[in-house]
Amino acid sequence: MSVTAQDSIKSTIDTNDVVLFMKGTPVFPQCGFSSVVARVLDHLQVSFESVNVLEDDGIRQGIKEFSNWPTIPQLYVKGEFLGGCDIIKEMFETGELQAYFKDKGVIDAA
Repeated sequence: MSVTAQDSIKSTIDTNDVVLFMKGTPVFPQCGFSSVVARVLDHLQVSFESVNVLEDDGIRQGIKEFSNWPTIPQLYVKGEFLGGCDIIKEMFETGELQAYFKDKGVIDAA
Protein backbone atom coordinates (compact mmCIF):
# COMPACT_ATOMS: atom_id res chain seq x y z
CA MET A 1 0.00 0.00 0.00
CA SER A 2 1.48 3.32 -1.00
CA VAL A 3 1.42 6.33 1.24
CA THR A 4 -0.32 9.24 -0.41
CA ALA A 5 0.73 12.85 -0.02
CA GLN A 6 -2.39 13.46 2.09
CA ASP A 7 -1.46 10.55 4.40
CA SER A 8 2.08 11.86 4.73
CA ILE A 9 0.87 15.40 5.49
CA LYS A 10 -1.61 14.17 8.10
CA SER A 11 1.00 11.94 9.73
CA THR A 12 3.52 14.79 9.93
CA ILE A 13 0.95 17.14 11.47
CA ASP A 14 -0.30 14.48 13.90
CA THR A 15 3.17 13.53 15.16
CA ASN A 16 4.65 17.03 15.65
CA ASP A 17 3.38 19.85 17.86
CA VAL A 18 4.48 22.55 15.40
CA VAL A 19 4.94 22.00 11.67
CA LEU A 20 5.93 24.56 9.06
CA PHE A 21 5.34 23.63 5.45
CA MET A 22 7.73 25.96 3.66
CA LYS A 23 9.78 26.51 0.53
CA GLY A 24 13.32 25.55 1.46
CA THR A 25 14.57 24.90 4.97
CA PRO A 26 14.80 27.08 8.09
CA VAL A 27 18.55 27.42 7.49
CA PHE A 28 18.18 28.02 3.75
CA PRO A 29 14.67 29.32 3.00
CA GLN A 30 13.89 29.62 -0.71
CA CYS A 31 11.14 32.23 -0.38
CA GLY A 32 10.86 35.43 1.62
CA PHE A 33 7.51 34.48 3.15
CA SER A 34 8.86 31.14 4.38
CA SER A 35 11.90 32.94 5.77
CA VAL A 36 9.74 35.36 7.78
CA VAL A 37 7.73 32.59 9.46
CA ALA A 38 10.85 30.51 10.21
CA ARG A 39 12.55 33.58 11.74
CA VAL A 40 9.50 34.35 13.91
CA LEU A 41 9.48 30.76 15.21
CA ASP A 42 13.23 30.89 15.86
CA HIS A 43 12.88 34.26 17.61
CA LEU A 44 10.20 32.79 19.91
CA GLN A 45 12.40 29.71 20.43
CA VAL A 46 9.67 27.40 19.19
CA SER A 47 10.85 23.92 18.32
CA PHE A 48 9.27 22.96 15.01
CA GLU A 49 9.36 20.41 12.24
CA SER A 50 9.81 21.86 8.77
CA VAL A 51 8.75 20.30 5.50
CA ASN A 52 10.40 21.55 2.33
CA VAL A 53 7.57 21.45 -0.20
CA LEU A 54 10.03 21.99 -3.05
CA GLU A 55 11.33 18.44 -2.56
CA ASP A 56 7.99 16.78 -3.36
CA ASP A 57 5.41 18.20 -5.75
CA GLY A 58 2.77 15.89 -4.27
CA ILE A 59 3.29 17.51 -0.87
CA ARG A 60 3.50 20.98 -2.42
CA GLN A 61 0.07 20.61 -4.05
CA GLY A 62 -1.34 18.32 -1.38
CA ILE A 63 -0.85 20.76 1.49
CA LYS A 64 -2.89 23.38 -0.37
CA GLU A 65 -5.75 20.89 -0.72
CA PHE A 66 -5.34 19.62 2.84
CA SER A 67 -5.79 23.08 4.36
CA ASN A 68 -7.88 24.61 1.59
CA TRP A 69 -5.32 27.42 1.67
CA PRO A 70 -3.68 28.45 -1.62
CA THR A 71 -0.26 29.64 -0.45
CA ILE A 72 2.89 28.41 1.25
CA PRO A 73 4.18 28.68 3.97
CA GLN A 74 1.58 27.08 6.20
CA LEU A 75 1.93 26.71 9.95
CA TYR A 76 0.23 24.00 12.00
CA VAL A 77 0.16 23.94 15.79
CA LYS A 78 -1.09 20.88 17.68
CA GLY A 79 -2.88 19.66 14.54
CA GLU A 80 -4.58 23.00 13.84
CA PHE A 81 -3.87 25.12 10.76
CA LEU A 82 -2.87 28.55 12.05
CA GLY A 83 -2.14 30.42 8.84
CA GLY A 84 0.40 31.69 6.38
CA CYS A 85 2.99 34.43 6.50
CA ASP A 86 0.68 37.46 6.78
CA ILE A 87 -1.38 35.93 9.58
CA ILE A 88 1.66 34.71 11.54
CA LYS A 89 3.45 38.05 11.13
CA GLU A 90 0.39 40.02 12.29
CA MET A 91 -0.19 37.69 15.25
CA PHE A 92 3.47 38.04 16.23
CA GLU A 93 3.40 41.85 16.00
CA THR A 94 0.30 42.08 18.22
CA GLY A 95 1.57 39.52 20.76
CA GLU A 96 -1.28 37.17 19.93
CA LEU A 97 1.08 34.51 18.59
CA GLN A 98 3.11 34.38 21.79
CA ALA A 99 -0.09 34.04 23.84
CA TYR A 100 -1.36 31.33 21.48
CA PHE A 101 1.86 29.33 21.81
CA LYS A 102 1.77 29.64 25.62
CA ASP A 103 -1.88 28.56 25.68
CA LYS A 104 -1.04 25.50 23.56
CA GLY A 105 1.95 24.64 25.78
CA VAL A 106 4.42 25.12 22.94
CA ILE A 107 6.46 27.77 24.77
CA ASP A 108 6.78 28.38 28.49
CA ALA A 109 4.58 30.95 30.13
CA ALA A 110 6.93 33.55 31.56
